Amino acid sequence: MAEENPGNSTSEPAGDGAATTGAGIGGADNAFGGDGMPGGSGDAAGGMAEGLRAAGERMRAAGGQIAGQGSELGLRMLDQAETNTREAFRMMRAAAQAHDMTEVMRLQSEYLREQSTRSVAQAREIGELIASFGRATIGQMTGKS
Repeated sequence: MAEENPGNSTSEPAGDGAATTGAGIGGADNAFGGDGMPGGSGDAAGGMAEGLRAAGERMRAAGGQIAGQGSELGLRMLDQAETNTREAFRMMRAAAQAHDMTEVMRLQSEYLREQSTRSVAQAREIGELIASFGRATIGQMTGKS
């Protein structure tokens, strides 16, 4: 007499079920195929690995680009600081040669107006530089240069 499978209302022989469900996990009847991946071909895993490798390469290239851009940004900021310092010393020389306090006040007012205009232009230049670096970096990372 065959043993009954507990919890099963039919009288099927107890066992591992391999005889009634096909070849079992990873077998031909399995929806995952022989490699355990959906679709059974293994192409999805290979494609994903290749995509990850490509993304890693893009990240590496973007990292090198970022380093170069940081250097360019630093040099541009040093140039701006040099210009600002040179203009400050030019103004101090002029103030030192002034004949009266009215001339010193006029020179100082002129310097502040020029420095304000220069600061706005320098901030705009740095902002545009950073934005272009950002666009280039994102393009590099996404592969849409």
